[in-house]
Amino acid sequence: MILRNRLKERRAALNVNQQEMGRLCGVSRQTISLIERGDYSPSVTLALTIAKVCNLTVEDIFYLEEDENNGHE
Repeated sequence: MILRNRLKERRAALNVNQQEMGRLCGVSRQTISLIERGDYSPSVTLALTIAKVCNLTVEDIFYLEEDENNGHE
């Protein structure tokens, strides 16, 4: 399973840039960028904080996707 997210879309709906989202969540702009690109999986605490800032549930932002290889290479 791969963790995917809709953070970029949710952030755009709030009309905030990565810098502002990072400030609201207590992390750097770079962390928000890494999450949006799928290069960083946030901690449960950070995922909950992001959801709270967006006034959404964690499931509205983050979701699991089946791995194309399904564990087989």
